[in-house]
Amino acid sequence: MKLLFAGTPEFAATALAALLAAGHEIPLSLTQPDRPAGRGMRLQASPVKVLSIRNNLPVSQPLSLRNAPDLAAELASFGAEAMIVAAYGLILPPEILALFPLGCINIHASLLPRWRGAAPIQRAILAGDTETGISIMRMEAGLDTGPVLAQRRIAIAADETAASLHDRLAALGAALLLETLPRLAEAGAVQPETGATYAARIDKAEAKIDWRADARELERKIRAFNPFPAAQTRLDGAPLKIWRARVFPEATGSQTPGMVLASRETGLLVACGTGALLLEELQGAGGKRLAAPDFLRGHTIAPGKILG
Repeated sequence: MKLLFAGTPEFAATALAALLAAGHEIPLSLTQPDRPAGRGMRLQASPVKVLSIRNNLPVSQPLSLRNAPDLAAELASFGAEAMIVAAYGLILPPEILALFPLGCINIHASLLPRWRGAAPIQRAILAGDTETGISIMRMEAGLDTGPVLAQRRIAIAADETAASLHDRLAALGAALLLETLPRLAEAGAVQPETGATYAARIDKAEAKIDWRADARELERKIRAFNPFPAAQTRLDGAPLKIWRARVFPEATGSQTPGMVLASRETGLLVACGTGALLLEELQGAGGKRLAAPDFLRGHTIAPGKILG
């Protein structure tokens, strides 16, 4: 098929790579403009742009698709049957949605209508969902409200992080897209409003650990915010990132939330509002991610110290 492609992060690049490997014709890919990133804040191309250049695909990086008649005319000139959209990050206005005979087809990382919106992977983990999946959806003006052409479910593992779930869903989304392409002319299933939830974009402020919360809730937060923005507390006034932790529900919670209960060979045991967490992987300010025993060799943290 002749398809245009719109996407930005690695999730989208996985789908684009699958389309190219399957022999589909992609005359143009759209991705967001280069953004400053890293310690030097140098402009960095998106994974979709990097992959496109590697495959000699023309790339367009508009700041917006709204009120852009010249861009709409350019997109229409390719005569593509559909546009595939995956984590693009820009809103497609009605005039763009109407350009393609088979529509704009979105790869969404949830079981719609659950977790419509920008952060379905993290929100599913935060909520304690036991399963999620991929929805292939024909886009319309509403946010992730269009008819669903295909869905596939996967279980969320007890130790699943946003990073590991992202990679599994990216591969699943690419595979399900290829299976669904021959059926793009089908109407799809109208989404019910019952069970619809919204996956708001992740704010860095959410990563702050409030030790008054239940240990299970905090453990989910640590997994959901791995790798971004990384759950954080404070140690002696400096930021301390927590990358991995395990729940100790047998702790009574009578101690002060945030109090270090024990410094063990396997990690740092910290009291929560209910239960406790054994912190197993940590990163101090300016340091590397370390297994807790390695971190504790360079930091003396005695029982009774308060984190946060």
